[in-house]
Amino acid sequence: MLRYLTLLVSFLITSCDEGVMQSSSVSIGENPKVETQGRWYTKEQVLSGARVFAENCAVCHGEEAQGIATNWKQRLEDGSFPPPPLNGTAHAWHHRNSVLLQVINAGGESFGGKMPAFSGILEDAEKFAAISYFQNFWTDEIYDRWELMGGTN
Repeated sequence: MLRYLTLLVSFLITSCDEGVMQSSSVSIGENPKVETQGRWYTKEQVLSGARVFAENCAVCHGEEAQGIATNWKQRLEDGSFPPPPLNGTAHAWHHRNSVLLQVINAGGESFGGKMPAFSGILEDAEKFAAISYFQNFWTDEIYDRWELMGGTN
């Protein structure tokens, strides 16, 4: 089971440099479409998450969490995976919020990735806001499937 979880989480790990992450100048529109009906998050969390995501995640995961690599499943020359899409088109929806939070906190080093750890950098509210931002791009079908898997746990 641990091996399976490690493999799944490794796909979440990005391959961006810490320096690139910190110098992001990506901006996300001030009025993203916000879908909160029947979801765990609020409109305010998504709007706050748009800022957090733009400042910390978008340079690797794309402005709308769409990913930036042609094939996020194919290893790079250094053996790591490119940053996956988080918008519901990849595998992020297979993970409960608690697992997503663990990856954000610990970063990718223990999984052989390059994503920096955000523990001590972002407050928990900011991390959950970023999660709400990318989950906001999930279709209702994907969100409902995620919820049935116990996603909010």
